[in-house]
Amino acid sequence: MNSLKIKILSLTIAIMVMAVGTTAWHNLKTQKAMLNSIADRNGRILGETIRSSIITNMANGANAEVTNILERIEKEPAIAGIRIFDETGHILLSAHAEETGDLVAASNILAYRSQKYSFSETNRGKEFHNTLTPIFNAPVCHSCHGSEKAVLGILEVHLALDEFDAMQGKGREATLISSSGMLIVLVLTISIFILFYVDAPIRKLVGAMNHLERGEFDKAHVAVTSSEEMALLSNKFNRMVERLKGLIETTVHHERDLAISQEKLAHHDEIRNMNITLEERLKEIEYLNITLEERIEEIEEANYKIADLASDLEEKNTTLEQAVDRLSALYKMGLAINSTMDLEKLFSLLIRKAMDTLAARYGYILLLCQDGTALKIGNVAGVPDHIDLDSTIALKQGGVSHWVIENGRPLLIQNIEEAREFSKISRLGFTRETVICAPLSDKEKVIGTITMANSLNGVAFTAEDLELLSTIAAQAGVAIRNASLYEEQQGTYLNTVQALVSAIEASDAYTRGHSERVTRYSLALARQMKLPSDSLNRLEQAAILHDIGKIGVDVALLHKEEELSSADIDILQQHPIIGVRILEPIRFLGGVREIIGQHHERFDGTGYPHRIKGEDMQLEARILAVADTFDAMTSDRPYRKALSHETTIREIADHAGTQFDPEVVEAFLQLCQKEGLPH
Repeated sequence: MNSLKIKILSLTIAIMVMAVGTTAWHNLKTQKAMLNSIADRNGRILGETIRSSIITNMANGANAEVTNILERIEKEPAIAGIRIFDETGHILLSAHAEETGDLVAASNILAYRSQKYSFSETNRGKEFHNTLTPIFNAPVCHSCHGSEKAVLGILEVHLALDEFDAMQGKGREATLISSSGMLIVLVLTISIFILFYVDAPIRKLVGAMNHLERGEFDKAHVAVTSSEEMALLSNKFNRMVERLKGLIETTVHHERDLAISQEKLAHHDEIRNMNITLEERLKEIEYLNITLEERIEEIEEANYKIADLASDLEEKNTTLEQAVDRLSALYKMGLAINSTMDLEKLFSLLIRKAMDTLAARYGYILLLCQDGTALKIGNVAGVPDHIDLDSTIALKQGGVSHWVIENGRPLLIQNIEEAREFSKISRLGFTRETVICAPLSDKEKVIGTITMANSLNGVAFTAEDLELLSTIAAQAGVAIRNASLYEEQQGTYLNTVQALVSAIEASDAYTRGHSERVTRYSLALARQMKLPSDSLNRLEQAAILHDIGKIGVDVALLHKEEELSSADIDILQQHPIIGVRILEPIRFLGGVREIIGQHHERFDGTGYPHRIKGEDMQLEARILAVADTFDAMTSDRPYRKALSHETTIREIADHAGTQFDPEVVEAFLQLCQKEGLPH
């Protein structure tokens, strides 16, 4: 196979085999040298030891003991033979008596004479190590041997190297096994490395090249991050693909342009013929143009007249459009301000609509106090936040509202710098530039003013703007009158119903003042929970009237001190329904009726009269339930004395989630802590 990875892997394996083989061979040689060195050292030590023993026994005259020593030593497994021979090679003593007088091998004589006292030899396929140890003629030996002889004999120890061969075989086996394992690990490691870092990236590049060959440029991108080199190669390849794609697109575009150009050239002759014809027609047109120029002059004169007429018509259309827009705005404002009877909402709606219609930056309504000496703020928009909206403004000279109220007619100030009699700085904290102000009237009586100041586009207000604001003020006066009458009517209804409630409580010393206290507790708790103003109003009315249904309950039953029967309880539990029926004719109390009908419901759905549960109850009814319970438990009743505040608060906290809404109870406990009540 002509594969790069096979070539790299084969070359790497060959190098590793050579390196590992060389290392193993060197280790085996080193082991053999070490074993020979050990055998040599052991042979010399053994020879010296035996020589010392022989000299000692000979010095003591125990020559026969020398033969015994040789025989005992030869019995050792590692000793292949032991003898003493003289310098001529004749054996003097041996472990085998029959060898005495024989000649030793010539190699031993040659080794001794060349002073090679330690050497190895192979005999019959076995390896032996020979050690020669000269026994010198010491003075102690002169009694038996003459002093003229320097060497009495040579001790030859013949060591068998079978055990050393076994050790060398085991070392060789271990070396081969470790070398083979190392070779396998290296081969696997390098193979995995080549597959992951060489083969896989190359396969990705080949796959991308196949896509590129098929013209699939979007699929020809490749991302290789296995190494910096491969990442660089993949980035270069991707750039090449993008460049090739751009070149091909450019080539295609050029070929398309070339085809178009060739097509144009094909029609060139036809166009040239057409040009000749056009030249002839142009000459005819030139003659016609002379006539047309004369007619154009006549048309231009007519156009001048038409333009003058169009300009006049456009001015009239603009004026008409402005008039239609303002009438439409007045109509929408009339519908809006007549849709509410709440004075606060009415004032906010008036200011917002007027500012939108007149494009004003500041707008405010000031109402004349009953004593006629000051103005109170009805509603404002755009003025600085630090202004106290609950404060009153004294009627003084230099005020725009003072002038309008005093004269009873609207005022237009196009430029405040030119109106020296008026203050430039408004008492609402801003600098006036251009102002329009109109009176608010109730039956020919001025009750306040509505003012717009400083237009958004920086242009001074006009007489048309003043007329429009006056119309808005007239509509506002009627709406204010209607809202005031509506409030008076509501007050009359409420006073009447409240009188009925007071009459009920007056007949019972135990419940006297109950509605007022429940109202006070309910509003404090609602403010703690940050309810909006309309919810506060509904809750206040519901708290005052919550027990009005007791009109339909027998007074004797209300004052009964004995234990109530189930029939008595059923009658008492009808009073929320009776209250709703009593208030049903009063249309504006629709939301209040619903709160009253639910103020004895329980959060877990076991209350009465309709067993409404959890979030299905009005939030105001859940607040009223806590306030009503608190006052009832802390007041004397015919059947028990009032409970302490601490006991009552603990009972309410214990029934959170069952009888009462947990969120309302939490707010109630926070309110008690704020008021310093024990809990």
